[in-house]
Amino acid sequence: MTVYLDNSATTRPGTAAAETVREAMESGWYNPSALYKPAMEAQKRIEAVRESCLRAAGAEGCRVVFTSGGTESDNLALIGHMKTRRTPQEVLISSVEHPAVSACAEELRRMGHQVTEIPAKKNGSVDLAALESMMSLDTAMISVMQVNNETGALEPLEEIAALRNRICPGAAIHVDGVQGFLRVPLRFRKLGIQSYALSAHKIHGLKGTGALILAENHPVKPLAFGGGQEGNLRSGTENTFGILALGAAVDSWKKADTARIRELKIRLWKNLKERIPEATVNGPDPEEGAPHILNIALEPVRSQTMLFALEGDGIYVSAGSACASRKQKISPVLKAMGLSTSRADCSLRFSLCRENTEEEMDYTAERAAFHYEMLRKYTRK
Repeated sequence: MTVYLDNSATTRPGTAAAETVREAMESGWYNPSALYKPAMEAQKRIEAVRESCLRAAGAEGCRVVFTSGGTESDNLALIGHMKTRRTPQEVLISSVEHPAVSACAEELRRMGHQVTEIPAKKNGSVDLAALESMMSLDTAMISVMQVNNETGALEPLEEIAALRNRICPGAAIHVDGVQGFLRVPLRFRKLGIQSYALSAHKIHGLKGTGALILAENHPVKPLAFGGGQEGNLRSGTENTFGILALGAAVDSWKKADTARIRELKIRLWKNLKERIPEATVNGPDPEEGAPHILNIALEPVRSQTMLFALEGDGIYVSAGSACASRKQKISPVLKAMGLSTSRADCSLRFSLCRENTEEEMDYTAERAAFHYEMLRKYTRK
């Protein structure tokens, strides 16, 4: 049996996305910037995808900029907006952000801005009391994730927006929604946030496609220059196939998919805990976090050792963020949450999708318990 449980790294392109791409490659491959009829039809289909993304995020009437993925969307949101600020100002970034956001900090500092990390609580979400004490009228931007990609922790976006409205109403809020889009409800307009990043290949679309949702009058400057596509914010011929596949993925998602994924995750955790009483959850309780992410520590067995043991059984999981997994270092997210080095070094992430099954959950728990009992005997004290 092959069990893929690394869906936070990437998902298998769905049937709807694959069929849409196949059809577009045969008959819809025209450059959407051209003026003849087939090209204009391609442009119409792209505009329909914008509307689908906006509806899914509760952002009707706002703007969508198509990008190459979540990383570019986050960079455009943070650096693109701060380029519009004429004087050095303060940016607050959560200490448990994805590298697509946290790595922007150094560039923002080079631009002259002050970047400060917002501390995290033990459950992986931002410390609201600390955030409140850090906010001031000098705060220009606040960046937090909707869902943490390693632990599944949910950020309290409503409370963060309320603090912003009271203390620094001129500050923009950016939300990295790469792990939350479709799987966790969002009301972009009602929250009053200014930008939201998403990625197609996390929701059964294609790699190389993403989007940035922007509030109507939120100022952003481009990071690249050329023909002026995407409202002059992302020049270059549009990735028609990827954009249409994103639309197919969005339109094919059902609320029942989210409920099913959560049921599978809870089943997996209960099976693991029953078979391995020593297992502990990193982050929120499985019932409270995101529906698809479960991060656990299996001390004293190191994560990479367990990862390779499970791979031998055809089970694919992760030792952390795929963007940093080959660097073989302790997760900065788990460290920011206050986990000990030994516990962080024994942590695994299981991330699910709607295509997983109950049988796969049971098989994964059984094999993990088998390897744990064997490997713990050979672990140095």
